[in-house]
Amino acid sequence: MISLIGLPGSGKSTVGRQLARRLQIPFYDSDRLIEERLGCSISEFFEREGEQRFRDIEAQVIDELTQQPQGVISTGGGAVMRGENRDHLHQRTRVVYLNSAPDELFRRLRHDKNRPLLQVPDPLARLRDLHCQRHPLYLETAHFSVDTGRPSVGKLVNMILMQIECDGQAASAGNPLNSST
Repeated sequence: MISLIGLPGSGKSTVGRQLARRLQIPFYDSDRLIEERLGCSISEFFEREGEQRFRDIEAQVIDELTQQPQGVISTGGGAVMRGENRDHLHQRTRVVYLNSAPDELFRRLRHDKNRPLLQVPDPLARLRDLHCQRHPLYLETAHFSVDTGRPSVGKLVNMILMQIECDGQAASAGNPLNSST
């Protein structure tokens, strides 16, 4: 199993889909699975039930996903806020931190209305605050960190695969990755 972590807009879903396709293993987007379970958008649930209740459901989904035999998991940006999520991700999967500068994320997300934590008067300041708060948790959880900068999705996928291969986690074709740590 491989998990991708990082701030909102860092490319976890886009890179995750391509990585899973390259490895020919399943792709799991934790936010999409949560929305299916809730029957509404995360934004709606956030507004109605609050962040704490959302994080409870997110923890259940992360626990379930990290027990899958193989795949690529794209996590929500705040999944690392819970210690149990950090533990499950780090112990059960190979975790890649897609490290993105807040200014770059703002450029990508400035018109996105589907990110509840960024629906504030100054989203760039919010991204900077989130980065300061979460960056140490991402580093603690990750086995690898990849600076997203401006490489194409294909280049990011190649960078991740090279890191995993260098770590000895790549296995023969037909069993692309060993899920043990």
